Amino acid sequence: MSQASFLRNSYKLFVGNLPWTVGSRELQLYFSKFGNVANASVIFDKNNGFSKSYGFVVFSTRDAFNSASNHTHHLLDGRVLRVQEASN
Repeated sequence: MSQASFLRNSYKLFVGNLPWTVGSRELQLYFSKFGNVANASVIFDKNNGFSKSYGFVVFSTRDAFNSASNHTHHLLDGRVLRVQEASN
């Protein structure tokens, strides 16, 4: 499957208000309880290396995406996360 084809068939969430202690691995681990996570990434500032407190999670199935999207309260390391569908 090509990268473009994969992206069209994937389901991507924007995740905001991430604690600075959370990296891509922790983000993937948290969201994997909703289904298979194809990719999870935390965005870091290129100048100082600190987290920008947001990231993206891509699910491989619509069911997993819907499950995570419809969950009303995401809590990670004591922080309530802001979760919404990402605009590609």
